[in-house]
Amino acid sequence: MGRAYQNRKESMAKTAASKSKVYSKYGRQLYVIAKQGGIDPAGNLALRSMIDAAKRDQVPAHVIEKAIDKAKGGAGEDYSPAVYEGYGPGNCMVMIEALTDNPNRTITEVRNCFTKTKCKIGAPGSVAHMFDHCAIFVFAGDDEDAVLEALLMADVEVTDIESDEGKITVFAPHTESHKAKLALLETYPDLEFEVDEIQYLPQMHTDISGDDVAVMEKFLDMLNDCDDVQNIYHNAQW
Repeated sequence: MGRAYQNRKESMAKTAASKSKVYSKYGRQLYVIAKQGGIDPAGNLALRSMIDAAKRDQVPAHVIEKAIDKAKGGAGEDYSPAVYEGYGPGNCMVMIEALTDNPNRTITEVRNCFTKTKCKIGAPGSVAHMFDHCAIFVFAGDDEDAVLEALLMADVEVTDIESDEGKITVFAPHTESHKAKLALLETYPDLEFEVDEIQYLPQMHTDISGDDVAVMEKFLDMLNDCDDVQNIYHNAQW
C-alpha cells in the first residue's frame, strides 16, 4: 500500500497546479469544512487537519483566515461534494473529487476533459471498486508496534502500518479518520503530522508509455484547470 501511496504523490508532483489555483482550492475546502463543522479548529478536527495541510503546502495565512472568516456568517455559496470516475489513456483508471455549487457546470467541464483527450468518463462505481478509500497519516517515529497497539486499544480499524527512515505511515479506512487521529493525538499529544489526508489509493497500477504519457499529462492539466476539481487520483505509472 505504501508503494501505491508514493506513486500517487509522485504523480501529483508532476501535475502540480499553479500557486493561485492551489490557494483557491484550499480556500474552498476550508470554507466548506468551517461552514459545516464550525470555525474553531479546536472543536473541528477536520478544519484543523485542513489548516495544517494548507500550511504544509505554503498557503499564506491570509488565504486561510479569509476562507474561515467567510464561513462565520453561515451564508454564501452552498458547495456540495461530487466524485467522477472513468478511464484515461492506456485504459488507466481515474477518480476525481470536486466541490461544486453548480453540478451541471462541473460535470460538463469534467466530461470535456475526458472527451477532448479521447478518454471515457464512467458511471458511478465503474472504477471506484479498484481503489481503496483510505485515511493516511505520516509522522516521525520508529516504533510501529506501539502505534498499532494505541490504535487497536482505541478500537480503530487499521488497514496497514509501515515504518521507514524514521517515519511511520498509518493507513485506515476513510471512515476511521477522525477516530484514528484522536487516538494518535491522545497517545502522543505533541505529534505533528507530515501527512493527514483521505485519498483514493489504487489497488493495482497500469503502465502507460509513448503518446499515452503526453495525453495523460494534458488530461491532468485540463482537470487541474477546472476550478471545481479538488483532487485527482489515478493508477497510471510511467
